[in-house]
Amino acid sequence: MAKSENIVWHESVITKQQRQEQKGHKSMVIWFTGLSGSGKSTVSVELEKELYNRNIHSYRLDGDNVRHGLNKNLGFSPEDRAENIRRIGEVAKLMVDAGQVTLTAFISPYQEDRDQVRDLMDDGEFIEVYVKCSVDECEKRDPKGLYKKARAGEIKGFTGIDAPYEAPEKPEITIETDQQSLEDSVQVIIDYLTDKGYI
Repeated sequence: MAKSENIVWHESVITKQQRQEQKGHKSMVIWFTGLSGSGKSTVSVELEKELYNRNIHSYRLDGDNVRHGLNKNLGFSPEDRAENIRRIGEVAKLMVDAGQVTLTAFISPYQEDRDQVRDLMDDGEFIEVYVKCSVDECEKRDPKGLYKKARAGEIKGFTGIDAPYEAPEKPEITIETDQQSLEDSVQVIIDYLTDKGYI
């Protein structure tokens, strides 16, 4: 809820559709969700590179990067996690309006939070990508050493260890990074975007 009642939305003269036509592709948010270490950032970086090579305007919002600036005042309580995702959803909505393909890589463990972001977008503008990977494999990878700290009790409320992760109920795309190569994972997403006429 807005804290001020004295605000009015100011429409642009240029529409989202005009921006999409100028760029030559549709705009949408590709929302990567999965456990820490599942490969969200890795796949989103590689996808961004592939889109760039195809002259598709995209920008990647990554969980840790956003917490360095926009969301640096948030922790990891359920309430802060919800606010983190809400803010990212609002930023992603603006970027979609600007005609961008927006890639987001966030654990985003709660279905309700992801659904709220989906509800911000027009139909077809939210593509949920479930980066499926077993906890065991994520823990083996442990690129940031977070699972080790969580197991040692140094991190409380760690998703997949002592905090829940709610797998997507109906994601548009599922990639299994403990079964598929990075190249294959990216190709699955490119094929989806092509088949559905996004790019």
